[in-house]
Amino acid sequence: MISETRNVDPMAEVVPKWRAVVLDFVERAGWSAGQVFFATLLAGGVGSVIDLPWKYSLTLAVSAFVSSVILTAVQYLSKLTNLAFWPDLLTRLSKTFLASLSGSMVAGVFDITTFDWESALNVAFLATVASLAKGLLAREPAAANGQVPPGASPSTLPMGTYREAVDHAPPPPTVAATNPPDGAAGSVPDGQAGVVLGEAGGARPAAGDPA
Repeated sequence: MISETRNVDPMAEVVPKWRAVVLDFVERAGWSAGQVFFATLLAGGVGSVIDLPWKYSLTLAVSAFVSSVILTAVQYLSKLTNLAFWPDLLTRLSKTFLASLSGSMVAGVFDITTFDWESALNVAFLATVASLAKGLLAREPAAANGQVPPGASPSTLPMGTYREAVDHAPPPPTVAATNPPDGAAGSVPDGQAGVVLGEAGGARPAAGDPA
């Protein structure tokens, strides 16, 4: 896992934590559903638009969406979201494959003896390849030395939003939280001598204070 320190561009817009997490769930599940939908259409072979398995593809896409939400929830509960680029990408590929395969199983009455494993695995493979392409395209440009830049992720969310969602470190204190209590700075209690600092010769009694 990468460092718990928040490396977010201060100029980037950061949304509230809860909203960032919701957007991360939707981003992951939405891409999984879309990849499974088109993978199912492609696995059906080349034919006319009418002959394509639209209803079956939509059913698998909805199932993959739900499966992705469940798997992402497990990942969040396990606190395995704050990952470097390649572990994050491999995790997403595994989840896409499992979501597609489970979607094929729940799309009909599952029977291990009659289940069409070949078709289900073909769809899962195509969806995983699509997930790989999406993750590589979503990555920020490589650094000059060819290394993956810090903070890069396979997510299509803005970097600030994504890091706000997956980071587990507590948020930095606000300016208001670091300010001293009202009246605590720049005041001297009645009857107590004050000093003026920074003057030549060191501290001396403040004007109006008894020597």
